[in-house]
Amino acid sequence: MKKIIYKNPEDAENFDLKRFVKSLSKYAKVSEKDAKEALAEFDQYETMHVSCLVEVGMKLIDEKADDKAAKEYFDEHEIWFDEGKFERLRRITGYLVGTLERWNDAKKAEEKARVKHCVNSAIDDAERLAALETQAMEQNIAYAR
Repeated sequence: MKKIIYKNPEDAENFDLKRFVKSLSKYAKVSEKDAKEALAEFDQYETMHVSCLVEVGMKLIDEKADDKAAKEYFDEHEIWFDEGKFERLRRITGYLVGTLERWNDAKKAEEKARVKHCVNSAIDDAERLAALETQAMEQNIAYAR
């Protein structure tokens, strides 16, 4: 049986599909079948974080109702995302930075010229390929398919 992690992995509890569907029903009419299909991508995992459920829930609500309802659902469950608690640090041209606003024009140009590699699995291969080709054309680099 799949487990859901809320805070600590040791505190994982059993996933209840009916409870999940019931939580979505406040915002949209979502069937158990729809929820099972949406959660199929997580079948390979024994445990998942509650934030995954919230994202799936938002997607289902957006499909069945509207964006406003999905936003309300997220607002009610955003506690599980820990937004704002950590600043994103990136290593850019040898520096650990959270923002580029204090960089001079030369350093900003150097950062802009970098080839950025996408790691977002939500973007399909066609979009990723188009983005790479666009980056290559902007930097006047040959890009072979």
